[in-house]
Amino acid sequence: MSSDSNTELTASERSYQRGRWAIYLFLIIVCLCQLLPFYLAVTTSLKPSDDMSSALNMRTHDVAWSNWAAAVNEGGILTSVLNSVVVTVGTTVLVCVLGAAAAYPLARRLTRFNRLVSAFILSMMMIPPLSILVPLYSFLVKIGGVNNYWGIIVVLTATNLPLAVFLYTAFIKAIPPAIDEAGELDGANKLQVFVRLVLPMLKPVTATVVIMTGSTVWNDYALSSYILTDPSAQTIAPRVASFFSANTNNLGIAAAASLIAAAPMVIAYMFLQRYFIAGMVAGAVK
Repeated sequence: MSSDSNTELTASERSYQRGRWAIYLFLIIVCLCQLLPFYLAVTTSLKPSDDMSSALNMRTHDVAWSNWAAAVNEGGILTSVLNSVVVTVGTTVLVCVLGAAAAYPLARRLTRFNRLVSAFILSMMMIPPLSILVPLYSFLVKIGGVNNYWGIIVVLTATNLPLAVFLYTAFIKAIPPAIDEAGELDGANKLQVFVRLVLPMLKPVTATVVIMTGSTVWNDYALSSYILTDPSAQTIAPRVASFFSANTNNLGIAAAASLIAAAPMVIAYMFLQRYFIAGMVAGAVK
């Protein structure tokens, strides 16, 4: 009896180990598929313009660091990176502040009017921004928002705000209302309860909103290319696209510019990854 149970236990353990190794193998394959484009971009950026060999081959004795220097000096990539930083930070801050402030009453007061407001906000997520580009551009021309940071910041804030309100509302609904009541019993008003008690609890979902909004704004091409037509005010996505089209005969410079453009978002995601995953899981469950 005991030998049979030991045999069955050993068989189950072996099956469990095989399942774990299969998961590890799958994760390794996924990681390789994700890292391969970065590897190809790095090897391409370090090849001379006359090197026609495969991008998989990396020859360390013939590294062309001049491609990176040309991407910075000739392409004006750093200027566009600074422009994107201004637009991304401004838009992300506005989206987080306005999204959390709008979601708090929607989550706490479940009235019929608030339900209609929530439904309207969700419906705005279904409208493609490019479908209203013509009237939007005409309006920005009239108020002087073209080729100005504040013009593109306002537009991108409006397009990213509905998703932020949705995520914040789902997260705040899971916070017990007793916390608000305890703060009010201590003499705090609604604003103080929100700022001092509720807002510190929104760190996971805020990190999610920061990453999603930041990556969307950083990679925005369509709206930025129409609203910011001045080369000195261009953000990184239109700049890389124009620089790539002008250097199709030298893919090394174009690859270097693309890597410089992607680096800030990759670094930001590495630091905010655990908060991002926690916020996504919390938003899905709640």
